[in-house]
Amino acid sequence: MTVNQEKAEYDISAQAVTKTFGSFDALKGIDLHLKKGEFVTLFGPNGAGKTTLIKLLSTLAKPTSGSLTVAGFDALKEAGKVRASVGVISHDPYLYENLSAFENIKFFGEMYGVSDTATRATELIDLIGLGARTHDLVRTFSRGMKQRLSVARAIVHDPSVLLLDEPYTGLDQKGARIFGDTLKWLKSHERTILMTTHNIDEGLQLSDRVGILTSGKIVYEGLSSDLNNDSFKDLYITHVE
Repeated sequence: MTVNQEKAEYDISAQAVTKTFGSFDALKGIDLHLKKGEFVTLFGPNGAGKTTLIKLLSTLAKPTSGSLTVAGFDALKEAGKVRASVGVISHDPYLYENLSAFENIKFFGEMYGVSDTATRATELIDLIGLGARTHDLVRTFSRGMKQRLSVARAIVHDPSVLLLDEPYTGLDQKGARIFGDTLKWLKSHERTILMTTHNIDEGLQLSDRVGILTSGKIVYEGLSSDLNNDSFKDLYITHVE
C-alpha cells in the first residue's frame, strides 16, 4: 500500500511506532489502523502506554521512530493540520473553572477560528443536555457535567477524529451512563474514534473493534461483536496478568 492509499483508507494509521523516554521504552513498535468512521477501544493496565499513544496521535509528543498519519495528515510534518482535525477528551476536562459553560465553549471555538462561536456554543451545550446551565460557572458543575462539557469543547471545531484517553475516570454510575449516551451520539455521526479505558462494559458496547495494549505493545485485536464481557475478561487476564 502506498502512502497516499493509506491516507485515503485510514483516518488513523500508526506503523512501527516507538517512543522512548531515556532508557524506558513506552511504546515498542505499535501498528494500529482505524478506517474512517470506525470506533476502536484499547484496554490495558496503568503504564501500558495508552496515554503516550494518544499524545503522539494528537501531536503533543513525537514518536522516537515509526510513522503516524491522522485524518490524512502526517503527524510529524503536518502537525498543525492534524490538530485542526482532532478533538481530545481525557479524564481532565481541560475547562476554565471560573468561566461559564458558554464562555468556555465560545473561547475554544474562537481559538479554532470557528465562525459565529456564540451560536455554535449554544447549540453544543444544548446538545449535551446542559442548556439550563449555560451561564453557570463550571466550578459549580459535577464531575459528570464537566466531562460532558468537555465533549462540546472537543467537537466545537467539528473534527473528523476524536481521541479519548480514559474519559470514564472519576465518573459515578449515572455519570458514566450519561457520558456513554453522548459517545453513542458521536459514533452515530461517523466520526473516527479511538478510546482508551478501563471500562470494559462501555468499551465493548460502543466499539467496532477492541484491542489490548500492555507493556508498550498491542497484544490483541478483535471485533467487539465476537466478544462478551466474560470472554473479553478472560482474554485480558491471559494477555496482561
